Amino acid sequence: MKRRSLMLGLVTLALPLGALAQPYDTSRVVAIGGATTEIVYALGAADKLVARDSTSTFPARAQTLPDIGYMRALAAEGVLSVQPTLILTEPGAGPPETISVLQAASVPMVVVPAPFSGEGILAKITAIGDALGIPDKAQMLSDQVRAGLDDVATQVANDDTAPKRVLFVLSTQGGRIMASGTNTAADGIIAMAGGINAIDQFEGYRQLTAEAIAVAAPDVVLMMDREGDHASTAEALFAIPEMATTPAAQTGALVKMDGLLLLGFGPRTPQAAQALHDVLQGQG
Repeated sequence: MKRRSLMLGLVTLALPLGALAQPYDTSRVVAIGGATTEIVYALGAADKLVARDSTSTFPARAQTLPDIGYMRALAAEGVLSVQPTLILTEPGAGPPETISVLQAASVPMVVVPAPFSGEGILAKITAIGDALGIPDKAQMLSDQVRAGLDDVATQVANDDTAPKRVLFVLSTQGGRIMASGTNTAADGIIAMAGGINAIDQFEGYRQLTAEAIAVAAPDVVLMMDREGDHASTAEALFAIPEMATTPAAQTGALVKMDGLLLLGFGPRTPQAAQALHDVLQGQG
């Protein structure tokens, strides 16, 4: 019981004092954040949604909802135009002035916890289930997700090969490597899949120097599967001088996965961790 009360406190920071005593009107819900939207669908509550942000691309039918824009560049007018009775959002939505306008408009806003861990996923599910008034469905979904996470964790614990050093590359524009350090979704999924983040000297994302890449010595490079100008091939990646001498370049070990699946930390994360684990186990 104490755990549930603490969790509820974490997700209602955006609400005015006293709002907890009142049930939410869930007739017109706006979901901001890919994992948040995914969870609403997984809970069978899609009929409550009236809009979503541009990061909410799964399931495919979510894309038929009105798009209010990128979660970090929202316009208050766009959000309010769909007349929401409740906003479910993840940390980082903004800009701050937009959030201030939405709060001033007295639209209830639940900020869903988003740690990059298995427990963080379960906390998201519980928070959204509570906000939508369907805690029993949330418990069922949590149990399913926990079982999947536990299964992957058991496999990782029983691996009989040395863990691979994984470098998550966010972008290679201009031949510069933007990569993940610690305390990121990439760092979390790499650990969950039984790998080691090759970069542990800083938090967040930074451009890497040639020296940093040499020290990282990744066995595998992990990237989001993108199209168009942001696409990258193994040939192009490993042709970058700094990358050419890495162990990953010697074996051509580039793994690409759907970005929301890989980094969303939503209901499909057990599948993402399993897929990445299987690929890492097959490398070398």
